[in-house]
Amino acid sequence: MVDALINDGDIVLMQYVNVVENGEMAAIWLKEEKEATLKKFYAENGRIRLQPANSQLQPIYVEPGNVEIQGKVIAVIRQLV
Repeated sequence: MVDALINDGDIVLMQYVNVVENGEMAAIWLKEEKEATLKKFYAENGRIRLQPANSQLQPIYVEPGNVEIQGKVIAVIRQLV
C-alpha cells in the first residue's frame, strides 16, 4: 500500500459506512473468498473493480453481490520512531 502512503505497522482509521463513492479507499469483505481487502472502489458496467494502490498489481473484478463494504479510510497514523 506504499503508493497509498500506507506502510507496514501503520494504523488505518476507518469510518463505518456501507456505501462509498468511486475512487474512495475502502475495506471490502469478499463474501465468496471469505477475506477482506483494502482497495480503491469503483462500480462500473455492472461489476465492481477493486483497484490496488500498488500500480504493479492488477485490479480485482467482482460481482456486486460478492462485495460487502465494511468502511472507508479516513486517516492513517504512523509511528515516526
